[in-house]
Amino acid sequence: MTGNIIELTGLTRKYGQFTAVDNLSLTIARGEIFGLLGPNGAGKSTTIMMMLGLTEPDSGTARVCGLDPSADPVGVKKRTGYLPEEVGFYDDMSGLDNLVYTACLNGLSAKEAKAKAEKLLERVGLSREKHKKTGKYSRGMRQRLGLADVLIKDPEVIILDEPTLGIDPAGVREFLDLIVELSREHGITVLFSSHHLHQVQQVCDRVGLFVGGKLLATGDVQSLASQLFGKSPYSVEAGIDIPKQHPGGNTGNDQKRREIMDALLALSGVNDIMEENGKMHLSCERDLTGEIAAAIIGCGARLTSLSKREYGLDDIYYRYFEGGENHE
Repeated sequence: MTGNIIELTGLTRKYGQFTAVDNLSLTIARGEIFGLLGPNGAGKSTTIMMMLGLTEPDSGTARVCGLDPSADPVGVKKRTGYLPEEVGFYDDMSGLDNLVYTACLNGLSAKEAKAKAEKLLERVGLSREKHKKTGKYSRGMRQRLGLADVLIKDPEVIILDEPTLGIDPAGVREFLDLIVELSREHGITVLFSSHHLHQVQQVCDRVGLFVGGKLLATGDVQSLASQLFGKSPYSVEAGIDIPKQHPGGNTGNDQKRREIMDALLALSGVNDIMEENGKMHLSCERDLTGEIAAAIIGCGARLTSLSKREYGLDDIYYRYFEGGENHE
């Protein structure tokens, strides 16, 4: 089955005079890993609560797995796994016992529940700690157990709300790799809500920039860069030295600089050049560092430095964030 598994249309939620989510429309395809990226207080968690039927929108509609969370919250929860920032377990029970308990609540027999729990604990890397009481688990171990807990009912969608807070960098890397593997292997759709730029960029197919209750833009990093920076998502800086013995003195040097700029502008993909402090700053459609170096040297100048920059998610996010509604 293909198509959109999450469809939000004009979703709005207010608390008194405060608008937490403002006219949100968003679709997420089956099997996609989508990152909902925004600062704390942007409205991400409120959106998730509406998707799970835990709070109702003031206006607009939501569809998760084809179901309306407001009308059928139980149906949505049966097909959706939710991993919040803080995962709750019975601390005096082992990781295995906690999972078996969840499995039994979801209709599995004791035998089926134990077999599935054992398999999932191995999958998330907790088989050695399965008999350890969860009260003794580290933050990272609890999040792994939480992931196994949401997988116990074979969900079509997993919603992760700031799942990596408090986990050490190595644990974050392993956790995110596990999310990608599970999504790809089982076709699970993942909604990853976070304010961590690089974590979202690391795992997500598409990203939605969420600020002040509004979804300002969606797309992959390349398309978002194109929206913001037009046809120039690459920036190249070249340091150039023109030999002092060039005929004509300063006039000759000026002519040589114009010759270099003309040669660079003639390169397909170079959109603009600005010269400052003996360096040329080029806005490019793609990575042209090799062609730029060859053109400068071909004009008889010396290349003293060359660096490139591709706009990433942090540039994109802060540009939208700083611009606010100007970038809608």
